[in-house]
Amino acid sequence: MSKFEKNWKPQQNQNDFAQKTRDTIRGPQPMRPQIQKATSQLQQEINRLDRSMDRLKHREQAIFKKTVTAVQQHDEPTSKAYSNELAEVRKMAKIVTQSKIALEQITTRLQTVTDMGDFTATLAPAIGVIRNVRSSLGTAMPDAQSALGDIGASLSSLMTDVGGLTGTNFFTPESSEEAEKIMAEAAAVAEKRMSDSFPEVPSASGESVYSS
Repeated sequence: MSKFEKNWKPQQNQNDFAQKTRDTIRGPQPMRPQIQKATSQLQQEINRLDRSMDRLKHREQAIFKKTVTAVQQHDEPTSKAYSNELAEVRKMAKIVTQSKIALEQITTRLQTVTDMGDFTATLAPAIGVIRNVRSSLGTAMPDAQSALGDIGASLSSLMTDVGGLTGTNFFTPESSEEAEKIMAEAAAVAEKRMSDSFPEVPSASGESVYSS
């Protein structure tokens, strides 16, 4: 028997799943604090992504200047090498930006769950998004994988506990339509921010090429 079950007291309307879930989250059980803890941990990861993005921006600016100088000097081998390096940095920046936007989305939703009983509709895609972000950051920020894995496992465990209390078996797939939608929207916003923030790369022919 879990610690949640030990303290659980059946409420009225036991057949009303939404009411039972709402009581579980709002009641005296430690579930609400657990959700708040998860949102706090997610915010820490968002802050970490912010710091990583700042570093990537400084690195991008330095490489961009070197690329422009090499192009102006008609040093094609050097300009090509810097352009390739710049493309990699911008690729990582896009991944970090998309990940940050996606985590912000689910953090906002989880904060709403603290005040509302719409539990599974929020938790399932949140877990899916965390898994997607964790996988995406494998190259750009491998150190974030462990923390995100812990948060995802904590939320999955919470869903299992709520399922035990409400008599509902929850199945959390690796991803979901809602999680994929959140990631797609984050990718679109990230692409727009990238094109707005990073200048196009000049080429030896005088044309500008945007590298993302």
